[in-house]
Amino acid sequence: MNFLVLYGPNMNLIGVRSAAAGERITLDKINRVLRRQARDVKATLKVLQTNDMAKAITFLQRNRNAANGIIIAPGPWARNGYELLDTIQLCGLPTVEVHFGSDYDPSEFGKDSILSATCISTETGAPLEIFTAALAALIADLKKDH
Repeated sequence: MNFLVLYGPNMNLIGVRSAAAGERITLDKINRVLRRQARDVKATLKVLQTNDMAKAITFLQRNRNAANGIIIAPGPWARNGYELLDTIQLCGLPTVEVHFGSDYDPSEFGKDSILSATCISTETGAPLEIFTAALAALIADLKKDH
């Protein structure tokens, strides 16, 4: 199993948000936890964090044929990223959308996400828990189809 993990705008600064919530979560820490979980089920992850919508779309397009699913943390793209929505739909891969709870994201981008209807699941809450839940949801979705 191969999964794409796409982190949208400002995910490289998750440490700033988590510190404000009284935790020390970094993007590297999230990736380590996800990679460990993936390794346990013999899956691989291809990861990209970008603030550039064009790079995000290119990443999904180039890697779609080798992937079994997508985890996406779209942030502000959740409300107006129609190009991203179109790409996810064209890729046709099971996708799980991830949004932080209000402790980490007072704007709560996921509340009005245009991506939710296309995704098999939307995970909301604290960073480490939602990303591991997202990977578990993708794995469960793939297993039910076999």
